[in-house]
Amino acid sequence: MSAVADSSIVINAPMDLVWDMTNDVESWPQLYTEYSKAEILERTGNTVKFRLTMHPDENGKEWDWVSERTSEKSTHTVRARRLETGPFEYMNIFWEYHEVDGGVNMRWVQEFQVKAEMPFNDEAMAKHLKDNTAVQMAHIKDQIEQAAKLAQV
Repeated sequence: MSAVADSSIVINAPMDLVWDMTNDVESWPQLYTEYSKAEILERTGNTVKFRLTMHPDENGKEWDWVSERTSEKSTHTVRARRLETGPFEYMNIFWEYHEVDGGVNMRWVQEFQVKAEMPFNDEAMAKHLKDNTAVQMAHIKDQIEQAAKLAQV
């Protein structure tokens, strides 16, 4: 059985800017508030394997993991998966971008299953992911819309 956290936001900026900024993994520590480092491990065509490190938690622990993502600019979609799954049996993320009135609708569908030994279940993780995704998407929207305004000057 899998759980899903499905979130989206409209960003008032051109598709190319939204696509380029959100697919530049190296810049994610500036684009997201939760990441301190993004290290590219390997690139093959439009697939990138990378390690993400989060800012230290309240106990000073830095959590990190390796993921892989394949972007398809022609369809404005991305498929990603955690290779080091941490608390998950698996974690897959599908990104899609659509031009809409007011900009670009960016959608993330996170499909996962929490490991049985974790002190939380899929439902609790889905709520956590939805809440955190809303914060991250709002920050990303702000960053991209600021960049779009600067590009017009």
